[in-house]
Amino acid sequence: MTATVKNLLVELFVEELPPKALKKLGEAFASGLAASLQAQGLATADSRLTSFASPRRLAAQLTAVADKAADKAQQQKLMPVAVALDASGAPTPALLKKLAALGADASVVPSLKRAPDGKAEALFLDSRVPGATLAEGLKKAIDEALAKLPIPKVMSYQLHKGQGADFRPGWTTVNFVRPAHGLVALHGDAVVPVSVLGLDAGRTTQGHRFEAAQSPVTLRDADSYAEQLASEGAVIASFAARRAEIQRQLQAAASTQGLTPIDDDALLDEVTALVERPNVLLCRFEPEFLAVPQECLILTMKANQKYFPLLDAAGKLTHQFLVVSNIRPDDASQVIGGNERVVRPRLADAKFFFDQDRKKKLEDRVAGLDKVVYHNKLGTQGERLARVRTIARGIGQALGGAALAQAADRAALLAKADLLTDMVGEFPELQGTMGGYYARHDGEPEDIALAIEDHYRPRFAGDALPRNTVGLAVALADKLETLAGLFGIGQVPTGDKDPFALRRHALGVIRMLIEGGLALNLPTMVDAAFAAFPGGHGDAREAVAQFIYERLVGYLRDQGYNAHEVDAVVAVRPPWAEFPARLAAVRSFAALPEAASLAAANKRVGNILKKSEGAGTAAVLPALLKEPAEAALHQALQAVQPLADAAFERADYAASLQALAALKGPVDEFFDKVMVNAEDAALRSNRLALLGGLHAAMNRVADLSRLAT
Repeated sequence: MTATVKNLLVELFVEELPPKALKKLGEAFASGLAASLQAQGLATADSRLTSFASPRRLAAQLTAVADKAADKAQQQKLMPVAVALDASGAPTPALLKKLAALGADASVVPSLKRAPDGKAEALFLDSRVPGATLAEGLKKAIDEALAKLPIPKVMSYQLHKGQGADFRPGWTTVNFVRPAHGLVALHGDAVVPVSVLGLDAGRTTQGHRFEAAQSPVTLRDADSYAEQLASEGAVIASFAARRAEIQRQLQAAASTQGLTPIDDDALLDEVTALVERPNVLLCRFEPEFLAVPQECLILTMKANQKYFPLLDAAGKLTHQFLVVSNIRPDDASQVIGGNERVVRPRLADAKFFFDQDRKKKLEDRVAGLDKVVYHNKLGTQGERLARVRTIARGIGQALGGAALAQAADRAALLAKADLLTDMVGEFPELQGTMGGYYARHDGEPEDIALAIEDHYRPRFAGDALPRNTVGLAVALADKLETLAGLFGIGQVPTGDKDPFALRRHALGVIRMLIEGGLALNLPTMVDAAFAAFPGGHGDAREAVAQFIYERLVGYLRDQGYNAHEVDAVVAVRPPWAEFPARLAAVRSFAALPEAASLAAANKRVGNILKKSEGAGTAAVLPALLKEPAEAALHQALQAVQPLADAAFERADYAASLQALAALKGPVDEFFDKVMVNAEDAALRSNRLALLGGLHAAMNRVADLSRLAT
């Protein structure tokens, strides 16, 4: 019998789902459903999947789904021939019993196959396993998809409707993210008889709570789902389509005022998960609230109200904002007025916090940090502040002398004081930002205020770096103190667990050193960070340095350099500001025709010198260069090295490496014609010295042996 292939629709109608998780829930439900149906042979890899997710539904449409999977051939091992058949070849009772258990009888014995099975010969039964029906397979697919949903916590609730002898109203418990109230399963225009979460599948669903033209919505078939929900149910079922519609309306509403809605993908996703029929409305608040720092107002509107603040052409906040409503009344004035009334107390709170905080200087708050615990093994925020100041002074001295050291110390002293302000207490995300505002109010120089504001940067991948050198010094100190302290007490990241975001701190150090072009030595900075702690935590110093270098490899790979190029430069651990130039030089060198041969020779030289246990550091004696090939290599090295060294000293690393290309011929000739480990000890020592000089000359920019494949 030929299977019937049609499109499939499955919808689970539930109470309001967690908005921040909705997008992932919708994608996981649809992909899990499709994967299970494909694994059972009811759908193919060519079947097209469409996911739907709204506040009250998870749904998926899958094309080309069969009502029955194809039967499968199966070969099953029965038992060894010696056990299955007696001396005359007749089936033994053991074989007959096994066949009966499989639903067969003695009539199949002549068709059994013999095949080697290890050292013995065994009998095998060929049979066909019926493919799953869609009803069977869909039940399994939905159960599997629900079980794999990324749900941190589930709800337990009691069913009041159901079927079966075991069902007892109010006593049968179901576990799911939210109570489920309806199930749709349509194969073409036919309902698939399946039950999930105590619900029997049908073809009816619910539209918008208030604005549906028809309720319930009776679906014609699997292909009419999105269209009927939109026209009859006033619901845009697709998460992506609803998001795009919200984005379109936001831009349209903002453009009427010549403004731009704030760009926030997370907020857009969350609002998309809160509404089924989006309607963007323009609202306003009193302009006097704009005296409060815009970061405070933007945060309270986004975090508490899910509003979209509007910015002018200069990126400054205006007194207008957009709200995404879930209803479309003919007269939206009440909705607009309600939202304007709701936001006013939030903005008033922010203004109150700002006014109160400015009554006390940041410097006067510093002493209070001695009462704030940072970590039970690392002391208070006050003690941490003293360590950061020490490290920041050292970095400032190294970067700009006494003046920068003094500025870095001042910024570090005030950097954490805003933790004790009302505004940061209400909005912890504003720490640092508010410190900058309060520092300006207190009369601190702009470079100090900027450093306080920026000292947490970079907070995440792609975040901007601190905007001045004072800020770089304090930010480096802050991150290095964190790394040293937590490594020192054994709080090292393991696997995917990094509760203190130490990987992010290490990446921040890397970015500031490289992208900031800072001429600093990492081991020296790490030593200084540990020296700021009583006892020094010395055992963890190398672990921190290695941890940062491991992150460095990944960072450089993300910049587009391959593993060989990165390994070659990282191996010599140059000043961090030189990494980009050296990597570019290595890439340029690797493209030369001589590069592969020289890299292989360099690797060979390194191995020879390792085995020589310290030989190769002496000066070459020209009188002992007996072979023409070794004399030629020495002469070539004498000619090339000054050129390479001069280019190296002026930081022209590409020219330095390219100068080495002239050594290819002499190096190849040397290894073809000269025995390094000569019996004569003096000759052997002189040849090792020649190779030592060659090795040193070739590896100033990078360890070229790492380019050998």
